[in-house]
Amino acid sequence: KNQLSKFLDFDENKSNSAIIVNNYDWNSKLKIIDFFRDFGKLLTVNYMMSKDSVKKRLSTTDVSDGMSFTEFTYQLFQAYDFYYLIENYNCTIQMGGSVQWGNITSGVELIRKKNGKKAFALTCPLITKSDGSKFGKTEDGNIWLDKEKTSPYKFYQYWLNISDQDAFKYIKIFTFYSVKEITKIINEHKKEPHLRSIQKLIANDLTILVHSKQDLEKAKLASQILFGNSTSKDLEKIDEKTFLDLFSGVAQTKIKVEYLNKNPSISDFLYETKFFSSKSEINRAIKQNSISINKVKVNFEYMLDRSLLICQKYILVQRGKKNYYLVLVE
Repeated sequence: KNQLSKFLDFDENKSNSAIIVNNYDWNSKLKIIDFFRDFGKLLTVNYMMSKDSVKKRLSTTDVSDGMSFTEFTYQLFQAYDFYYLIENYNCTIQMGGSVQWGNITSGVELIRKKNGKKAFALTCPLITKSDGSKFGKTEDGNIWLDKEKTSPYKFYQYWLNISDQDAFKYIKIFTFYSVKEITKIINEHKKEPHLRSIQKLIANDLTILVHSKQDLEKAKLASQILFGNSTSKDLEKIDEKTFLDLFSGVAQTKIKVEYLNKNPSISDFLYETKFFSSKSEINRAIKQNSISINKVKVNFEYMLDRSLLICQKYILVQRGKKNYYLVLVE
């Protein structure tokens, strides 16, 4: 409900407000003999077997990959859900992905036979990527509405990194631009595809829609920290979750806060972290002006203390432009 409240109004004081119900509340009260007597007889086996989802499962020659009785009767239980909703909530339309077409139309048929009411089905094709795979099905590609599962930064970055082909498709699905506006946006993008303007547009709009404008600004700031020119002040503005998302793949080490309380020199500190193989390597890197602590270039006079801690527990070490290391201070 918390997730859907971004898109639907659950205010009971308003007409036609959204309602969330749990089908366990009515299914748990069903008695199997009564259920099959009152509803099971209304859908014939021939009718249920005509559904594509059932046909595909029954056509397999692998006995172990067949369809169980539970799976087969699922169609009847989903049909009953629709019947219950139309009877108790006057819900006359059921929507879902195209793979649910058979189950949804079974509900329409059950309602027609049970009480003669009109009910309707609406499905849309499953969203796929340009390679034909389902949208967000891989472990690394899942996009959650919950920021605890997909942070606003990762959410924003996902849309920035989609291909042009996917972007041309997704702008029609996930945004509210008119056909005329979308045509213009795509044509402008094709003139300078390297600017990735359509990806940026989708990333901005969806991050605001699913999270907030404030979260979008944080995501942009985080991107700037990792890929652009940023300062230690920028690091102070991001939250711990976003910070860890940014540097989740970098080498990490731990040191005791007591060590930091001794105000170690930069050379001693870097040697203590074991990110460098020797002090000579450390000294060489400092001479080359290639070491940064929390986005600040350091020299041999640089001393460390607890005031440097990001989110009160981290120090970010950087060598050159792309090599990051994270120190957790315990």
